Amino acid sequence: MNYIGSKQIETERLLLKAQTMQEQKRLWEILMIPEVNKYFLTVPSKLREQLLDWNKQKEYYKMDMEHANNPDIFRWSIFLKDTGECIGRVSCHEGHDEDLNITDPNIRDVGWLIDPAFQGHGYATEAATAMIDYMFTKVNIDEIRTGAAIVNPASWMIMEKLGFIRQDKIKLVQYTFLDEPVEDYLYTITKEQWFTLRNRKNRRRLI
Repeated sequence: MNYIGSKQIETERLLLKAQTMQEQKRLWEILMIPEVNKYFLTVPSKLREQLLDWNKQKEYYKMDMEHANNPDIFRWSIFLKDTGECIGRVSCHEGHDEDLNITDPNIRDVGWLIDPAFQGHGYATEAATAMIDYMFTKVNIDEIRTGAAIVNPASWMIMEKLGFIRQDKIKLVQYTFLDEPVEDYLYTITKEQWFTLRNRKNRRRLI
């Protein structure tokens, strides 16, 4: 595994940049939209009220941004190339044994969020594709394991579009802003599977 950090990634319509404090309030505003955080946040529910208070969260983000350029951090803010507007973020982070049975740093979890005002245009797929390709080709990780609430098809349909394979196991997950746990589909994709899919798509473009 290559610890090279969150180097800038450019796609057709997007720039993925290592996070800075400058866009954190914008990202926090997106995260506080109920349809975004409902099936995204899994921090302890006791932190709900704190999460809703920007002045409290701002101090957390200030500390977090001190490590944004560390070589072991893989997290990007998503910007539109034509306007420079921040519309979301993507990350590839170490998982935890208790939720996804990940103990090897070469096996990671992923996540992404997009402002609902910009959903439906393929930005999440475009950003996630670029991030995953970076993690497999540049960082050289072995596998990604992740999950999504069954009742949130907008998320798991992107995973399936990207080539993730749904596992037989279903897991109960307690999301921060929900009172009861919900069932998640679990997905995986290996480096070899990703390269196979990428090569297949490249061959189709040549036909």
